[in-house]
Amino acid sequence: MKTKVISLLVVLFAANSCIRPSKQRVPEPIVVEPVTVAVEDVVTRQSFISTLSPNYVAIVQPRVAGYLSAKLFENGMPVKRGQTIFKIENRRQNADMIAARAAFESAKAQAVEAANNYNRAVPLAAIDAISQAQLDQYTAQYRAAQESVRSAEQNLRNAELDVEYTTIKASINGIISTSEAYVGDYVGPGTKFSTLTKIENIDTLCADVAIPISQYLALSGRKAFTYNNKDLLSDIELYLADGTRYPMRGSYSFTKSAVAANEGTIIIVVTFPNPDYRLKSGQFARVKTNIGTSQPKITVPASSINEIQGVNSVWVVDSDSTVHYREVAVGQMLDSGRRVILSGLQPTERVVRNGGVKLSNGQRVKLL
Repeated sequence: MKTKVISLLVVLFAANSCIRPSKQRVPEPIVVEPVTVAVEDVVTRQSFISTLSPNYVAIVQPRVAGYLSAKLFENGMPVKRGQTIFKIENRRQNADMIAARAAFESAKAQAVEAANNYNRAVPLAAIDAISQAQLDQYTAQYRAAQESVRSAEQNLRNAELDVEYTTIKASINGIISTSEAYVGDYVGPGTKFSTLTKIENIDTLCADVAIPISQYLALSGRKAFTYNNKDLLSDIELYLADGTRYPMRGSYSFTKSAVAANEGTIIIVVTFPNPDYRLKSGQFARVKTNIGTSQPKITVPASSINEIQGVNSVWVVDSDSTVHYREVAVGQMLDSGRRVILSGLQPTERVVRNGGVKLSNGQRVKLL
């Protein structure tokens, strides 16, 4: 038994003497491509959420009172300037016009008689056939008759206008709204229906661009607010709710006089032509525009930026070929595929081009 144990120990010793420790394999460093941070002249391009509104609105109000006899339009449809949209029952206005015309004709007849009397009196007074007092009387009657004609003529014109006002026409081109008054309602000044409807001109539609005052002052290069900001905005584009870009570009219209106190913003109104009525008032609008002049900005390839839960970061490559994690604040995306860096990087630094590479802070890498 003792001999067997000794033999087993000898075998185990021989086996162990054949085992040699293997060398530990060192992993190859990750190869990355470094890119130097660039400084480019960039015009700030920003997106604003707004709604479209009509260029102006015409309120339709009847000028004479009467019963509404006809409504000649469809709600929400386009109307043309001069198109008849309402009619008011006009029998009373017609009667007033006939009476005014009769009074005018009577005044003209009286004026003719007064003129004849005056013309006969002048030569008679010259030979003392009538007294000066009689001539003065004929002169006064003649002048009074002339004024009566003018007054009667004006009354006739007013009566004719009242008849004309019973036909209500569209004052502008646009989209007409609904009317609360129906045929048979008594409408006009001082009545329940002093306003019938409104017409929105949408040949051009407006959108508000709200710029914070601090940003406005920084981008415009001004130290004070100004009402003329025509040169502040350029390349104005409109994007619809489905993300499509409206084919016609916008233009600066005016700057609202009041600052939005609650938000501390300056409201600039831009307009977009709408010749085919493709756009509608109240429609969602995303306005993209350049603001101010070009300024030097730090940019990196967009692929260098990692975004995780709203936090943007890059891998910075140091001179000793190690990488370090760095959070950055990003700005607009450029057409070149680069992204503006607002803070977190310096112009002399380098970053990893493909920010999606799995790296660890302080890791040594191999540069491509």
